[in-house]
Amino acid sequence: MTKELSLQCTAFAGLRKLAQGALIDVALAVKAAETQDSGAVLVFDDTTGRVLDLDLRGTTAEIVARLARPGGGEAEPARGRGRPKLGVVPREVTLLPRHWEWLAQQPGGASGALRRLVDEARRADHGRTERKGAQQRAYTFLSALAGDLPGYEEAIRALFADDGDAFAARMAAWPQDIRDYALMLASGEAAA
Repeated sequence: MTKELSLQCTAFAGLRKLAQGALIDVALAVKAAETQDSGAVLVFDDTTGRVLDLDLRGTTAEIVARLARPGGGEAEPARGRGRPKLGVVPREVTLLPRHWEWLAQQPGGASGALRRLVDEARRADHGRTERKGAQQRAYTFLSALAGDLPGYEEAIRALFADDGDAFAARMAAWPQDIRDYALMLASGEAAA
């Protein structure tokens, strides 16, 4: 199974979870649910909390072929020269001359020094960046699906205050599928 087809996602028909798992399985479950007129269905990427826009026209083979393409059928930008198969991604970095001078004096050159600095900063982060990412995933999902539910604003405040107990308590009256998925996203389990 390709990377695109195995992307983990979750579909909701209204406020009820319809399917969860690999993109291809969820897409086919959504396609089947469309024939039963289950109402509006939203598919969420478990790693970002964002809504996925799936093109489910045609046969199962056509859907699979479209979803198997990088970007789910969207054209991939052309790559330039370099080492793409090694995972190197060239980007622009703007620094002052004194920064470039310091980097030039480091063992391994500027790129090696920058990689070491980033790795050191990631170790010193103690999970704060991952925590913020989990909060953002949960917020993105909740803003798309739960914005009209009672206590939404209070739940979001508790989410960003990093108060897990209050976050769960503010969602206690919500449909269980929404609550469980939001808690999963906020815990960081989905990105693992």
